[in-house]
Amino acid sequence: MDKNSMRNNKNFSRVSNIIESLAINPSPDSVAVLEEIGTNSSIDDVREMTSKALVRRNEFDSLSVVIANRGKGINDMSTVVAMSTINELLSLENKEEAMKILENTISSEGFDEEVKENARSVKALMALS
Repeated sequence: MDKNSMRNNKNFSRVSNIIESLAINPSPDSVAVLEEIGTNSSIDDVREMTSKALVRRNEFDSLSVVIANRGKGINDMSTVVAMSTINELLSLENKEEAMKILENTISSEGFDEEVKENARSVKALMALS
């Protein structure tokens, strides 16, 4: 079995339930756990679920993880994870917080050019949606 395809694994629903539980937990510590364990997983499916869950929280801390961090969310090396995260951002009903983080990422000197370019692209898509 491909280590990056966990969907047929019996533990998939358990992992999914844990990620969803952390996503709805109001504690800021749950965002830290999702970032540390979920977005750093070697399994694409876990990173995808985690990124989507962080976007659905629609809070500064959770959105910052998937927008402004190299190798996570919209900056993931897996196109499936990156596109899934972008689609989740586009489907947000309230895009205000995400747009602020995208703008900050674009205008800040603290981010590398690749992260800034991805933020520019996603911001343009969100402006059209």
